Amino acid sequence: MTSLFTKIIARQIPADIVYEDDLAIAFKDIHPAAPFHVLVVPKREIVNIDAMSDDDAALFGHLIATCKKVANAAGHREYRITANVGAAVGQSVFHHHFHVMAGRPFSWPPG
Repeated sequence: MTSLFTKIIARQIPADIVYEDDLAIAFKDIHPAAPFHVLVVPKREIVNIDAMSDDDAALFGHLIATCKKVANAAGHREYRITANVGAAVGQSVFHHHFHVMAGRPFSWPPG
């Protein structure tokens, strides 16, 4: 089944894209939880971190570097990166994505 994010990558669904390269795409969350809230998504459909293989380590390193890049490009040096792995903890789109959020104070623990 094709995910919502795969359709965004294919430009079948519009999104406010802030970054893109051969491996990743980053776009603004349509329901932001912070003044800055961007999703960083691999272009290859992977359900979540639990579904990644050892061969995906370089890709996931690239995704983390992309999180830093989009936060810094927006002027943020302090930001939160999160990922949900499974429906019980809040994953609603089953195509891995990192949430990059900034622009307000965050508390700990989240949720």
